[in-house]
Amino acid sequence: MAEQRQPHHRPIRSFVRRAGRLTASQQRALEELWPAYGIEYSGSPIDFEAVFGRRAPVVLEIGFGNGETLVKMAADRPDRDYLGIEVHDPGVGHCLIAADKAGVSNLRLVVHDAIEVLEHQLRSGSLARINLYFPDPWPKKRHHKRRIVQPGFLALCADRLAPDGSMHIATDWANYAEHIDAVFAASEHFDCAERREHQGDRPLDRPVTKFERRGLRHGHSIVDWRFDRIAL
Repeated sequence: MAEQRQPHHRPIRSFVRRAGRLTASQQRALEELWPAYGIEYSGSPIDFEAVFGRRAPVVLEIGFGNGETLVKMAADRPDRDYLGIEVHDPGVGHCLIAADKAGVSNLRLVVHDAIEVLEHQLRSGSLARINLYFPDPWPKKRHHKRRIVQPGFLALCADRLAPDGSMHIATDWANYAEHIDAVFAASEHFDCAERREHQGDRPLDRPVTKFERRGLRHGHSIVDWRFDRIAL
């Protein structure tokens, strides 16, 4: 009797990997600066003390885009260490150039799916803060399952945060804001410490971002949250 093959279910991803066009400077940065700032994806947890050469609170930014926010926050807060995750090479190259120009030493990058990094490369309780700024809103209803903010994601983030850790989120899509409100309201892991709706003039403990400026040009309002982890 022939062996029956089980259907292969592809994981639902919150991003589409786009090749993009690397500039010559971005390509050079990926080749020359990655050894100083890059952490390769693996199944082993990152030893932050070994990587940064000290013990300090670690802030994770998921999907840092071109890295302008990440680099500025790292430069402004030298008492903290920053880890950025991104999948698009041009943005990574841009971030490396900005980090080198700013001379920051408290910044490292991983190029991989953020969910898998959270699952396999970060220890429980190892993060002081998680930043998720202007994630892909997947506006069509049939694509809502691709949105990164889902119950399982919140449970994973809560586990990786220290007991007094927090999660900061921002979006310019009203429908996604409603989705975020609903998912967090149903979660036992987080308490909404602050919710702020504004027109780009009141970002919550963060710099203004490229995607924020784009949303404002389209007439979108901005919503910022800070969710504190609930110690169960």
